[in-house]
Amino acid sequence: MAPSEEMTDAEKGFEDLQADRRPLADLPNESAANEPISLDHAPLHANKPEPPIKYLAWAHRVEDLLGFEARGIQQVKRNEQTERTTLGFVQIVMMWLSINTASQNVTLASIGQSVFGLGFVDATLCSVFGAIVGTIPVAYAAGWGPWSGNRTMVCARFSMGWWPVKLCVLFNLVILIGYSMIDAVIAGQILSAVSPNGSLTVSVGIVITAILTVLVTTLGIKFFHYYERYAWIPSIAVFLILAGTAGPHFDTHSASTVEGRTLIGNRLSFFSVCLSSAITYAPGAADFLVYCDPKVATRWKVFAATMTGLTLTFTFTFVIGAGLSSGIANNPSWAAAGAGSGALVVAGFDGLGGFGKFCSVMCALGLIANMVAPIYSSGIDWQILGRYPAVVPRFLWNILGVIIFTVCALAGKDHLSEIFTNFLALMGYWVVMWIVITLEEEFIFRRRMKPTLVWSDWNSQDKLPIGLAAMAAFCVGWVGAVLCMAQVYFIGPLAKLVGDYGADMGNYVGFAWAGLVYLPLRYLELKKFGR
Repeated sequence: MAPSEEMTDAEKGFEDLQADRRPLADLPNESAANEPISLDHAPLHANKPEPPIKYLAWAHRVEDLLGFEARGIQQVKRNEQTERTTLGFVQIVMMWLSINTASQNVTLASIGQSVFGLGFVDATLCSVFGAIVGTIPVAYAAGWGPWSGNRTMVCARFSMGWWPVKLCVLFNLVILIGYSMIDAVIAGQILSAVSPNGSLTVSVGIVITAILTVLVTTLGIKFFHYYERYAWIPSIAVFLILAGTAGPHFDTHSASTVEGRTLIGNRLSFFSVCLSSAITYAPGAADFLVYCDPKVATRWKVFAATMTGLTLTFTFTFVIGAGLSSGIANNPSWAAAGAGSGALVVAGFDGLGGFGKFCSVMCALGLIANMVAPIYSSGIDWQILGRYPAVVPRFLWNILGVIIFTVCALAGKDHLSEIFTNFLALMGYWVVMWIVITLEEEFIFRRRMKPTLVWSDWNSQDKLPIGLAAMAAFCVGWVGAVLCMAQVYFIGPLAKLVGDYGADMGNYVGFAWAGLVYLPLRYLELKKFGR
C-alpha cells in the first residue's frame, strides 16, 4: 500500500485527516498503526469537519447530541473497516431481503396483465428474468463499498469524471426519491383499504410512512443495518400467508390477450420495466457496505450475497404479483381493487377476515424498509453536487428527500400505474450507460495502469478523469435510448417497428451505443491528458 498523504477537500473547503492511498488490486495486511476501532465511535464520526458556514453549526451540534451518523461522502479508511462493522454473507443477504421484500414489487408484476396484456406465464417469466438481469450490475456495484471505502456515486468519479458525475447524481436523486414516492403511495393505498370504510385516506397513509422513514434514515448506518437485519422476517411471513390464501385463485393458465409481433413487443417492454426496477439499485448499492472489511467482505462474496438476496425476493414477489393479476377476471373483489394498486394486495387477504387486515398493515409497514435505503443514499448524493451542499449534514438532506417524495406522492397517488410504466423504464436508461462506461474503464483501461485505482484520490479533481469521453458516450447512449424507447408519451422510430405499441429497447441500444463510443474516445482522452 502506498504511503498516506495529506489532501485538501476541494469541494468542502476543509481538510480531511490523512487519507491512505488504496490501489484497486491491493488488499494488504494492515500495519500496526491501523488497529481496529469501535463502531460506536470513530467510523460514524471520523474525519468530521468543522462547519465552515456558521448557520449550520446548530445542525452539527444536533448530530453530536443525538448520536446521528456524521459521516457524509468522506472515504471510510481501512482501519475503520473493522470486524464489528463488517457484514457476513448471510447478513448481506438479509439486508437485501429486507430492502426488497416489498409490496411495490407485487404491484409492479401485476401490471404485466393489465398494461401489457400478458398471461400468467408470460408475465412471470418476463418479470423474473428481467429482474435477474437487472440485478447483475447491482451486485457488481455493491462490491465497491468494502473495496474502496467510498459511496457509489463517489466511486463513479473514477469513470465519469469530476463534473459529468454530477449529472449522474441528479438522475440518481430522481430515482431514489421517485421510488420512495411509489412506495409511499402503495403503503397509503394499503392502509386506506384496510381502514373501516376507507376512513383513513391514502394521503394520511402516505404521511404516516414518511414519518417512520425519516426516523430510521436520520439515525444513520448503524441503526439502518440493525433495522434491515430483522425487517425481512415479518415481510416474508405475510407474503407467504398471501401466497397461501390467494394462490388457489391464481389462474396459471391465463393466456396473453395480444399476439404476433405485438406480443413480442409487449414481452420485451415488460421485461425492460422489470429490469429497470432492479438495476436502479446499482447507483446506491455500495453505500450500505462501506464500513465492511474488504478482506472479509470480498467482491465475490458481496456479489454472490447481493445476487442471492435480490433474486430470491424479486422471484417471490413477482410470482405473487403476476398470480394476483391473473385471478382478477374470476374474482370480483380483486377486480374492484384493480391491478397496479396496493389495494390488490389487500384484496388477496380477503378470505382471512381481521387477520388479513393485520397482514395488509404489515405489508404496508414492510415498505418502509424499501424506502429507508434510497432516502439514506439520497442524503449522501446531495453532498456530491458541490461545495455548499457538501457541508450540509446528511440528516438534513434525508429530511428534505422525505419532504419531496411525500409531496410528490400526495400529488401522484391517483396515477400509480402510469408512474410505474413510464418512470421506471426511463430511469433505467441512464444506469445501463453508466454501467457500461464503468465496466470498460475498470476491465479495459484501468487494468493496464499501475496502480490501477487509488481510491484516496476520490476528492482530488486533478487526479480524476477529465470526463470528456464519458460525457460524449453518455450523450450518444441517450440518443440510442430515445430512438428505441416505447413509452406512453413517446415511441421512438426504431421501437415502432415492433407490434402495435412498439418494443422498449432503450436499455439495450443505449448500453451498446455508449460502450462502442466510449472505447475510442477514452483511448484518445488518456493519450491527450494522461488521466
